[in-house]
Amino acid sequence: MDEVVTALLPAIAQQLKSPDTPYVMETYLRLAKDTAIEDQEARHMLAFCLADEIETLEREERPFDPARYQMLLNLLPALPEGR
Repeated sequence: MDEVVTALLPAIAQQLKSPDTPYVMETYLRLAKDTAIEDQEARHMLAFCLADEIETLEREERPFDPARYQMLLNLLPALPEGR
């Protein structure tokens, strides 16, 4: 999954700038307040959530679920076990 997360970093950069995904910037800013989390680590956490949603939509053969993506972002900095 690490390669997928890294490949999604440009998408995260775009989402951070987009008015369509303000919740991504809100999560980033929340993570940035934590002095133990560096910028790149925060971006990787965001990309991990996006990767998880993409993996799930492919497995379940369903459309992208922005509510689920937001839920995953809200759980950060905790990540699902085994990921």
